[in-house]
Amino acid sequence: MTTLDLTNVKLDKLITHHVGNKIRDENVIISKETTEINEDTVDYLLKYFLSPFQPIDFYNFTHTVNLELNEVYMTVKKIFHDCKEFIPQSKNLANLLYEYSSHPKIKGGEFNIVLFNNFIFDGEAVNAIGLFKSENNVPFIKMNPEEINYSIEHEFGFELKGIDKGCIVFNKNEAEGFTTLVIDKSGDTQYWLNDFLKLKSCNDDYNKTKDFMSITKDFVTKKMPEEFDVSKTEKIDLLNRTVEYFKKNESFVKSEFEEDVFQNENVINSFREFDNSYRTENEIDLNDSFEISNQAVKKQSRKFKSILKLDKNFHVYIHGNKDLIEKGVESDGRKYYKIYYEKED
Repeated sequence: MTTLDLTNVKLDKLITHHVGNKIRDENVIISKETTEINEDTVDYLLKYFLSPFQPIDFYNFTHTVNLELNEVYMTVKKIFHDCKEFIPQSKNLANLLYEYSSHPKIKGGEFNIVLFNNFIFDGEAVNAIGLFKSENNVPFIKMNPEEINYSIEHEFGFELKGIDKGCIVFNKNEAEGFTTLVIDKSGDTQYWLNDFLKLKSCNDDYNKTKDFMSITKDFVTKKMPEEFDVSKTEKIDLLNRTVEYFKKNESFVKSEFEEDVFQNENVINSFREFDNSYRTENEIDLNDSFEISNQAVKKQSRKFKSILKLDKNFHVYIHGNKDLIEKGVESDGRKYYKIYYEKED
């Protein structure tokens, strides 16, 4: 499991540019120099920039033709190689972001480029470059004591709970496209993650676990009903067995997983075909064996629904043996489920 210690991170340099919406003819306003920051403000800035990130899901820069055609990758690479490039390359990043800000719903905002020192990444001290866009400023009240009373006024600023869009590029694994973290509170990854940054998930154990659980879930819920007569309780049982396999094992072996979960040669063959086409269509590079990430299992398990919904009257949670629940139809056409149990709590 990757470890990332932020305890002694230092903010070395910061420059802020304004990047508007190109389609609305909002301009780019470029700063000529870095910002001077007093010591009292640094801690607040570190919290603002870093608090939204979780060291779980890592990414690499990518490009469909050649990694060196990824403009953000090449720009941050120049800064890592020569700190004197910080200001000119930050301007290039602002202008590049402006070129991708051409959708009517994209908000203008302050674009902060930050050089950090002393991230402890898997026990190793590394520096990093942060790209942060602040879009949603909010009003706040200031109350200032004066000689006989208080003056009260309002201003606009950004909440410390975190930036709207961000990317931290660690000076690590340069040849593979650097190791990065990314966040986009808007949930629209197209503009920030795909168009501007051009990132792909790292081929690590976290993403291998996440991807294979997603493949299995899609197969059980979407593909199996097209080829096999499978009931809702059987689908839930397969999803439960999938989660159980990943929870009880430290390592994943595909052949063992297939036998443990599907237990049927025809289903296994269908799954293999679905798995291969899924990997090709989604450009996923997966090994047939890897170490299981508990963090990925915990996150993906929430998406595996084990609830049988009966009209609007009942929700039946199925966590174990599907043979303890029977489905039937009364002579008058009413459907029913019969549940067997030993103890009532």
